[in-house]
Amino acid sequence: MKIRNFLCSGLILFALFSCKDEVKEEEIIGLDFSDQYEQGEEYSAGANATVFDNSINAYNNSIPGLSGSDLSNFIVGNSFNRNNWVIAPASTTARDGLGPVYNSLSCSGCHTLDGRGKPPEFGQPTQSMVYRLSVEGFNEHNEPLGVPNYGDQLNNRAVPNADAEGDVDITYTEMPGTYPDGTTYSLRKPTYNFQNPDLVGALFSPRVAPKMAGTGIFDAFSEATLLANADEEDTNQDGISGRPNYVWDYTANDYKIGRIGWKAGQPSVRQQAAHAILNDIGITSSMFPNQNLWGNQIASYGGFPNGGSPEIPDSTLYKIYYYTSALAMPARRDYLDQSILEGKKIFKETGCVKCHVATMVTDIHPDVPQLSNQKVHIYSDLLLHDMGSLLADNRPDGQATGSEWRTAPLWGIGVQETVNGHTFLLNDGRARNIEEAILWHGGEASGALNTFKNLQKTQRDKLIAFINSL
Repeated sequence: MKIRNFLCSGLILFALFSCKDEVKEEEIIGLDFSDQYEQGEEYSAGANATVFDNSINAYNNSIPGLSGSDLSNFIVGNSFNRNNWVIAPASTTARDGLGPVYNSLSCSGCHTLDGRGKPPEFGQPTQSMVYRLSVEGFNEHNEPLGVPNYGDQLNNRAVPNADAEGDVDITYTEMPGTYPDGTTYSLRKPTYNFQNPDLVGALFSPRVAPKMAGTGIFDAFSEATLLANADEEDTNQDGISGRPNYVWDYTANDYKIGRIGWKAGQPSVRQQAAHAILNDIGITSSMFPNQNLWGNQIASYGGFPNGGSPEIPDSTLYKIYYYTSALAMPARRDYLDQSILEGKKIFKETGCVKCHVATMVTDIHPDVPQLSNQKVHIYSDLLLHDMGSLLADNRPDGQATGSEWRTAPLWGIGVQETVNGHTFLLNDGRARNIEEAILWHGGEASGALNTFKNLQKTQRDKLIAFINSL
């Protein structure tokens, strides 16, 4: 029996129940897995941070066993993650300071149930996808320069007496294709049209909100662990040249390896949280004390009432960071199914594991000891890879070029549809399912893609089923 914490209708519930904690020996005796099953691989985030939950709440469980101040920090952090911020001044002083320009009223407005967002339907306002903006050049921290009078993120909402920065219309063009075996498919290519003519020609990067579950693990990897998978010069000549994105760490006041975000643009969960709260909601912190106002916005809106200086105190920011860090990852499903194990073998043989590295071991997490020294199965190297021209956003981000992306972690992907009601994937949600996401790969992944295309349909289906089991 285990105690697990569930978040339901804004309350923390405690439930006692039996759950399968490990593979029993009798379940595998007599089965020939040809070394495909690895003992414990169902524990995606390691033995301490994995929960066996395939329900709609699969992404918003705490890691098991939190108690005392840790549980309190998790509960309060969840409250600030879930509830809306309001315009200042307000009687709710702990949550005022929204805007003046912003994208969402809360973190959960984009990360529904701590899960993944999706691109808007045609004609609908953008809700869980943002557009990073810039012009040519970088600031003193090697960060992209914001667009004059608009900044480095398009804010499509604003408080009264302020002007939103516009929105984007998305249209799709179908791109039909055929596998060598004659099976047909179609990919949808997005075209983005800014409603605000001032932004036409700006560099931009569409980014859907990723799931939050398991994010704390990223802080627990040592730089040595991440660099062990790097091969920037492709010395082994396999066509794969993963490399780190070194970005400015506002706490260390130095460059550190980026590990969070679509282009590994943030070095830590704490900085990612502060950065998102500022740019998505318009809330200042000690890390980012200035409003996300640029150019003539400063004169127009800089005198608006605020929620304090800064608007979120360090103690509250810590709780949001702790909540994010202590979110568990749902365990794998069907991991002993023979067809899934065959799909795992195919996944390896196609070369997918060269970037989607199956297993790494964490070092010491600074604030969540349960995440330390864990064998985890994230299926990512957290490094940058050139994904080719079809997926390029043509916007540099730190040391990441316009065609480089951080390898997307695949863990937890199989319950996305249950939690968030859709299967859209990739940075802008253009892929409607796992198969389409694979087919969009290019650049360093071209070899693996060609191998995938040349598989028999039954083999492709098994590989996709394996990914869906993660």
